[in-house]
Amino acid sequence: MAFMELSIDTVAVTADLDGIAACTSSPIPGVTRILYSAADMEARAYMRARCAAAGLAVREDGIGNLFARWLGSAPDLPAVASGSHIDAIPNAGRYDGTVGVVGALEAIRALQRVGFTPRRSIEVVIFTAEEPTRFGIGCLGSRALCGAFTPEQLRAQRDGAGRALEDLRAEAGFAAPLEDVLLPTGFYHAFVELHIEQGPLLETEGVPIGVVRAIAAPASLRVSLRGIGGHAGTVLMPGRRDALLAAAEVALAVERVALGVGSPDTVATTGVLHIEPGTLNSIPSAATLEIDVRDIADEPRDAALRAICTAVAEICDRRLITYTIHQLNADPPATSDLGVVEVIVHACEHLGMHYQMMVSRAYHGSLFMARICPTAMIFIPCRGGVSHRPDEYAAPDDIAGGIAVLARSLAMLSLESVPQA
Repeated sequence: MAFMELSIDTVAVTADLDGIAACTSSPIPGVTRILYSAADMEARAYMRARCAAAGLAVREDGIGNLFARWLGSAPDLPAVASGSHIDAIPNAGRYDGTVGVVGALEAIRALQRVGFTPRRSIEVVIFTAEEPTRFGIGCLGSRALCGAFTPEQLRAQRDGAGRALEDLRAEAGFAAPLEDVLLPTGFYHAFVELHIEQGPLLETEGVPIGVVRAIAAPASLRVSLRGIGGHAGTVLMPGRRDALLAAAEVALAVERVALGVGSPDTVATTGVLHIEPGTLNSIPSAATLEIDVRDIADEPRDAALRAICTAVAEICDRRLITYTIHQLNADPPATSDLGVVEVIVHACEHLGMHYQMMVSRAYHGSLFMARICPTAMIFIPCRGGVSHRPDEYAAPDDIAGGIAVLARSLAMLSLESVPQA
């Protein structure tokens, strides 16, 4: 592959990022694309057209995972894949996920331009619902692809308005059986995801490429509290059983646990708090919190979860509040495949690009793809480490560098032979 002098079309990449960013239900520069919303469906249509224009064969499964394949000379061999997601939390930025999707497509176009012929097919994957916005759990599409979510669990999903995933996917035009979402064993030879770092390390160190060796272990809880409501003016303070005040103590306990668990990598966030009835002159009778806990190892993460549950029990017993705790997920961490990491490192060295090994403290579709095929990730810098905000930004040159590393990595992986028994 020494003959390959890849050129990345930054104009086309920027145009594609702009095209996806224009598909939003919130004012620009903010980006909002909730699963199966009009903006989400518009972005999907945009990417289907762009993949088809590159000569890729496009298909979608029953929940909307999109696959766009560049056929190799040995199409019966397990393919090599790359991709990410295009859904976006409310008022987010334009680079989270989309860099990995557009980057995978441009990597194929760059290889096509130099006349490269892959042996194994190369496939772009766009995961449905990587963000937890609609159903309260992240990576819905990649969970289903690897079997971490069964068809029965998918059918049980309800959004905040009580609408079933089954009804929503049907309205969006995804009618294929959920039983067919799970990928067959050995479907992919390898998976590589390009992503903005969503942290400040690469920018601070002046390093253009991060090679991800591990992905953090995420977990989440839904805590439901029930007190007694009443008129804000007539119920005196000593007799109150205020669900919001209990929730406030729980949120502070979440912070205290994360700081005290003993691992510098443990983080915990109370990202959702709903109260009822939610009126100025009523004592809150109910509160629901959703809590995110992460670490790059599952032991301290699980210790934090136990401590949070203990704190909820103590707070509610003291305040005479009833409660339930539902664990939404507790996923194990993923370790990158050493063989795929070596390919990425080789690509960096060939291109003369400095890199550093690092961990991903955010989790991605790769966390679940690692369960079914050799997987690794490539990070590029983002300004200030900012993500999930309208001012999220990755420089065109940094994006191009990441795509060049991705393209060469995919090409090398596509040429790999069948492993010897």
